[in-house]
Amino acid sequence: MKKIYTIALFPLIAIIFSASKPIDKSPVVLIFSKTNGYHHSSINVGIAAIKKLGESNGFLVDTTTDSLSFNKTNLEKYAAVIFLNPTLKVFGPEQEDAFKNYIQHGGGFVGIHSATDCEYNWAWYGSLVGAYFNGHPETQQDAKIIVVDKNNPATRGMPDPWTIKDEWYNFRNLNPDVTVLIKIDESSYKGGTNGANHPMAWYHAFEGGRAFYTALGHREELYSDSIYLNLLKAGIQYAIGK
Repeated sequence: MKKIYTIALFPLIAIIFSASKPIDKSPVVLIFSKTNGYHHSSINVGIAAIKKLGESNGFLVDTTTDSLSFNKTNLEKYAAVIFLNPTLKVFGPEQEDAFKNYIQHGGGFVGIHSATDCEYNWAWYGSLVGAYFNGHPETQQDAKIIVVDKNNPATRGMPDPWTIKDEWYNFRNLNPDVTVLIKIDESSYKGGTNGANHPMAWYHAFEGGRAFYTALGHREELYSDSIYLNLLKAGIQYAIGK
């Protein structure tokens, strides 16, 4: 009698379909918002806005206020790290080393508003973010933003000048090697100290990585402004490597 052999097809079909299932390779960014000084009420609104940007622009978003997240193994997950309004000293030496290594191996950085009010005693970070905070007028004011780079995706659709209300930072230790996107017209408000070339957003390649910063972002209302959100989106995409 001939033996009849049967083949279990269902496990084989399952393996084939499993192997052909597309893997989600969307870049992931990490929002870091630890504060040891002033805590901005706009942080939660900013997180929600960036998550929404991710949904419509193909990147995923994680969030943390834990400095210990800055270690080699964890940072390898992320295409970019977004410093959303952190303040004062947020890292110890081990976290500083891990973050520096991350940038030097191609990582991306986005700094928003008080990212310049952070890590004053770490000169490397100051060069990465591009400046340090040096005070602001007592009151939030309307002011005119001047577009410096009209051909960048970050300024696409931005009026020139763009009149907007925010808390306007003055800076010290400005990094001369950044590319400025927008600056503020100090004649349009009271309290500016940087003169005719007072930058408000910039970007640069830095030690193997990419960095973008915008001084705008104090007020909650900005995170529903389409012009500001386009600026953020382009900055995040630059930091990711797009």
